[in-house]
Amino acid sequence: MLLSIVVPTYNEAPNIAELVRRITAAVQNRLDAEIIFVDDSTDATPDVIREVAASASLPVRLIHRDRPVGGLGGAVMEGFAAAEADACLVMDADLQHPPEEIPELWHRYSRGDVDVVIASRYAGGGTAGGLADRTRVMVSKASTAVTRAMFPIRLKDVSDPMTGFFLIDRRTIDAEQLRPRGFKILLEILARRPMRVAEIPFDFADRHAGESKASVRQGLHFLTQLTALRFGKMSLFAVIGGLGAIANVAIVWALTHWGVDYIVAAIVAAEVTIVGNFLLQERFVFQDMRESASGVRLRFAKSFTFNNAEAVIRIPIVAMMVSTGHISAVVATAITLVVAFFVRFLFHSLVVYAPRKAGAEVSPARRFVEELDREAMQPGEL
Repeated sequence: MLLSIVVPTYNEAPNIAELVRRITAAVQNRLDAEIIFVDDSTDATPDVIREVAASASLPVRLIHRDRPVGGLGGAVMEGFAAAEADACLVMDADLQHPPEEIPELWHRYSRGDVDVVIASRYAGGGTAGGLADRTRVMVSKASTAVTRAMFPIRLKDVSDPMTGFFLIDRRTIDAEQLRPRGFKILLEILARRPMRVAEIPFDFADRHAGESKASVRQGLHFLTQLTALRFGKMSLFAVIGGLGAIANVAIVWALTHWGVDYIVAAIVAAEVTIVGNFLLQERFVFQDMRESASGVRLRFAKSFTFNNAEAVIRIPIVAMMVSTGHISAVVATAITLVVAFFVRFLFHSLVVYAPRKAGAEVSPARRFVEELDREAMQPGEL
């Protein structure tokens, strides 16, 4: 067996027959493949799978779980454990992941130079047309940006870590290390250990039948999963941002209390906290990313320029809130800083500490600065 196709299902009865038909058409006479349905359904889906399996020309197996431990991620892991092939392809049952792309995924994987091949909606030529509306497109892209910001090194070659359509060598997965708790199993895999990754673009299609499983509850599950995976870095950034915000508000309060105009006070507070936040973030948040990023001077220049640009935008908003919204300068400053926190985290993760491009020449001055960085990262100095 060359390929095991793992399909987690939850109440997908109307889609099963068409899915098996299209998978069969895509791989027959090309690949020795099997289909494994790992089913958590409460409807007739398992009965339909058994009926379709009886006449299918590919081997079709059913694992029905009465207790869906780990949600969709747990179902995928159970499928990996049951697979006959080491190469396992994961896809949804609703046909938004076109089975016709399976040979392309296999072709890329069979070169032998990667551990996982990802079908991406956001790689060159890919589309996300199957998302219901513009709101879902915006939510998807924003979620992807936040996710990549939280794991800028592990996901630097991944444009669509949220996809559920990928082919992976199951031998590269440490099942004991994974803690599947939701529906973004690929993110869980990629965030836990370094993987060699390739992507192919695909067109995210409309759902064949049934209703989408996307919901507010799933969104909360995703946020919980993301926070659990990257809690350390995000929380430290938040703590430092919180300390900076407190310092910023305190400086504004003190200066305005002493009669300084609130705009001048806001500017002074912003410059002091920009420098302070950068020093603390270097030391405690992004210390693991400094070696592969640009030199400290360039990092500071990027951070300082961005934060000042953000302040140039934020301070007039503060002024408008004070003058037209009848909000105190302290409250207005606090509100805008909360919004700025998320923007700053994205920028620092994706730009300030982005890994240098492969093959980029490193100057002697940068090597000297990076050597100082490495010395500062040695244990025992915290």
